[in-house]
This record gives sequence, structure tokens and C-alpha cells, in this order.
Amino acid sequence: MQLNIGENIKRFRKERNITQEELSEILGVSFQSVSRWENGTCYPDLELLPTIAEFFRITVDSLLGVNEVIEQKNVKKYLDEFQKAISVGNVDKCIEIARQGVAEYPNNYKLLNALMYALFASTDEDGNIPDWKENMLKYDAEITALGERIVKYCPDQNIRLEAMSRLAFNHCEMGRKKTGRAIYEQLPPQDFCKESQMWWGLEDDERLPFVRDKIRKGYFALDSGIYLLSRYRLLPDDELVRVLEKELELADLMYDGNVPMASWGEANARCFYAGLLAKTGNTDKAFTELEKAVNHAIAFDNRPEVVETSSVLFGANTTHRYEFDTADSRPLCEILRDKWLASEDFNVIRNDDRFIAILDKIKRYC
Repeated sequence: MQLNIGENIKRFRKERNITQEELSEILGVSFQSVSRWENGTCYPDLELLPTIAEFFRITVDSLLGVNEVIEQKNVKKYLDEFQKAISVGNVDKCIEIARQGVAEYPNNYKLLNALMYALFASTDEDGNIPDWKENMLKYDAEITALGERIVKYCPDQNIRLEAMSRLAFNHCEMGRKKTGRAIYEQLPPQDFCKESQMWWGLEDDERLPFVRDKIRKGYFALDSGIYLLSRYRLLPDDELVRVLEKELELADLMYDGNVPMASWGEANARCFYAGLLAKTGNTDKAFTELEKAVNHAIAFDNRPEVVETSSVLFGANTTHRYEFDTADSRPLCEILRDKWLASEDFNVIRNDDRFIAILDKIKRYC
């Protein structure tokens, strides 16, 4: 069995916020000894293990990492249940699962991050959480404390960066935009992220899957930018119509003309596009796009557990139903009917028989 004692000493030392020099003085060993333990060059003497464990207030087994395999297995169970709950918008269940996990493994950063995520999701005004505003005040301090703890002590950079982003977002949502902005400024620039730089260190057989993953992530980043540009209405309506045309054309390009029917994003884009078309006087095309939006929403609500897609740029991809994250427990058809179609953009066609027929069609699936 591989011992992770060096990694564990480093992790527990950082959690106690002490330096290698300070730990060496406490244990009565040289600074070089602690350094060699942590980089895996050697192990501490057996007689010293109880002293180290006692200082960190853990068992010798925990110090050696004997219990880590069991912990990893149990943590995975918690996270799998968490993902199932978040995929259907059951945020309260997510909080419950994460709290149970943290109670059992209080120093597991995957679980701490999941708890932070669930608490933050409970404040989402775009979901169907009735107490979202109360939750903002109720969980603000806990979200902040979890985020600061993860950022300061978590050894996993990906988890740290995710927590930093969420911590900054929470500060902004709570009116502390200056604090949130300062945290955002600490995030690494896109030019120097792994996806931008890793190519030169790859073996030949790693390059195709890597670059396709880079294309996929790049597309989602671009689509996210288009979403912000359009949904926050940063341009006049006539220009937003062109933006939505580009968004839909881009998806068609990336998927070789076979955009998945069971697509939340496609349903949202088509519906928003339809509203803009209606508002700018292109009524017939608005209804054409609205029909497409409804069909995508129906397909999304009835999608299979596994969806396979393939394109020359993305390659083959498998998406599982439970991988979708949402803070809204309603079917997409219901969201489309009660929220998206309630937009003022549709006021000019709301009394049209075709609009009423679309509402009747959606009702059959809600």
C-alpha cells in the first residue's frame, strides 16, 4: 500500500497555518527533515509518528493515509448523490447531503466546496426557490467562511479557483462589489491557463483529445460571452437580433448542422430570439423560432439518460442526464411557459391565435 504521509503532513501543516520551520521546532527535528518528508524523499521515524499525529490531533492511521481509500470511496458516494439532486434542482437535498458529508469528513475540501456550492445555489433568484432572498442573508457568512477556508488551505488548485470565483460572486451579490472585484482580479488570465499552454508538453497520442477538449471549452466560453451580451441587452434590439443569429449559426457550425434536440441552451436561445423578432416586427419568423424553442424544451424534458453527440470539431461526446446543474426543479416546458414567455417581448403577439396555440401545446407537457 502506498503511503501518503508526506502529503498528509504538508496538508495538516497548512491547515494549522504553520511553516516547515515552525513544525520542525515543535517536533525537535531539522527543517530539512520536514522538507524531505513532504516531498516524499523519506518518511519520519516510526517512533515520531505518534507525536506528529498527536500534534495534528489525528490518529496515526490518518497520518499514514490508511483511511484515505475508505474516505475517497465514501466521499464519492456523497458527491454522486449530490449531483443527482442538483440535476433536478433539489437544492435543499444538496445542502442536506453536503452537510452530512462534511459532518463525517470535516476536512474534505470536495465536500466543503459542494456545501458552499449548494448554499450559494439556494440564493439563485432565477430558480424556483421561494426563500432565495432570505437565504442570501441566512447563508452569507457561511458561504464566505467556507470560501475563505478553501482558498487559504485547499491543496487542490482547481477547487481553490472554483471557490474563489464563487466567493467573489457572493460578495458582488451581497453588495460588496469592490471586495468581489479584488478577488476576481487574482484569478489567472485566460492566456496562461492550462488549455492555452499545455500543448507543448503533450505526447503525440494526447494531442487530438486535448485540442478537441480545448475547442469544446473555447466554444462554451464564447457562447457564454454571447449569452451575457444578449440576455443582459447590452445592444439595441436590432443588433441583438443579429447577435442571436450568430449564436444559432455558431452552434450549427460546431455541431455539423446536428445541434442536439435535447438542449436547454438551444431552447433558451430560440425563445429569446423569437421575443426579439416579435418585438422588432418580424412576427412570422418569431412564431417559427418559438415552435423550435418549444420542441427543444419538450426534447430536453424527455431526454434519455445518455446522449451521444459527434462532430468533426468536438469528436464523440457522451452526456449523462444527471450532469445538468440547476437551481430550478420545474420541467423546462414549465419554465418556458411561466417565465420565458412572460417576457414583455411577446406582448405584441400575446393575443395572436398562434401564440395561444403554442401555450396549449406546452400545457400538455407541463
